[in-house]
Amino acid sequence: MKLLQIEAPGRAAWKDAPTPEPAAGEVLLRVLGVTTCPHWDLHILGGVPMFPGAALNYPYQPGQPGHEAVGEVVALGPGVTGFRVGDRAVAWRDGPQPRNGFYAQYNNFRAEDLLRTPASLEPAEIASLELAMCVEASFEQLAALGGKLGRIGLGGLGPAGLVAVQLARAHGATEVVAFDPVPERRELAKSLGAQRVLAPDPAAWLPSRGADALDNAIDLTGLPASIEFLMDRTRRCVALFGVLREEVRFSGPRHLFGPGLILMGYGNHTRTAAETALRLVVEGKLKLEPLVTTTLPFTRYAEGVELLRTKRAIKVLFDPWL
Repeated sequence: MKLLQIEAPGRAAWKDAPTPEPAAGEVLLRVLGVTTCPHWDLHILGGVPMFPGAALNYPYQPGQPGHEAVGEVVALGPGVTGFRVGDRAVAWRDGPQPRNGFYAQYNNFRAEDLLRTPASLEPAEIASLELAMCVEASFEQLAALGGKLGRIGLGGLGPAGLVAVQLARAHGATEVVAFDPVPERRELAKSLGAQRVLAPDPAAWLPSRGADALDNAIDLTGLPASIEFLMDRTRRCVALFGVLREEVRFSGPRHLFGPGLILMGYGNHTRTAAETALRLVVEGKLKLEPLVTTTLPFTRYAEGVELLRTKRAIKVLFDPWL
């Protein structure tokens, strides 16, 4: 078989490797498609750790950082139940590291980190389920606070933000207000269900935590400017989804009273969140295909990542058989 390996910053190779055999508890998948997780791909190919302070060594683990994937079950390791050869399966959680990733024609994966999915779904329609699970985890956190979502603000309309627009509608938000500086992404968010789309311009939505404010918000960027913009316009809770690399200012006069604002960190990846996301995909309430701008072979991996860097693509679907 063949797999992708990032050998050094800016250099990825499509190379030969032996087809693996599944160990106990693992499933061997014939990979049908992998979607980019833009921050992972941009950071690792760019020579920057995904999380501040983390070690980053090259050559990188083969097949990584590919983790949003769908495939066909071709072999079962000892002790695996719930899957049969020929099933279609999608990764819902990126399991313990280090292990090879899905930028490959075949890959082993823990059975407990896979969900069976209808064979009728094309790779672009389901490969990004792991992302949808991650975003659904933030909605689970908001639900744990009780009450209704109400008017929800979403900061950032990259892949996660576009998923969040649809999940907010599915979870009964009375109004979805989406903020992003890129006009094309605002239009796509509108087509996916956002009732109001705005640039993150203070003049477009004046700071207020009164009756006209957002009830809840999710930041999908990890950028302090975006988080603080939402904090100044949200009554109850701002949940953080994006990877936070800098400090955020919680101000006593603005956020402590009236009632006090909740600034919520990220929660846990759960199978419940994954199953909810999968159900919404099957029901047609969550569409992942619109996030895929183009499909490329792995031999054009660097080109695909450059499309992400220049914001000419939201996600790229890589087909290992092209």
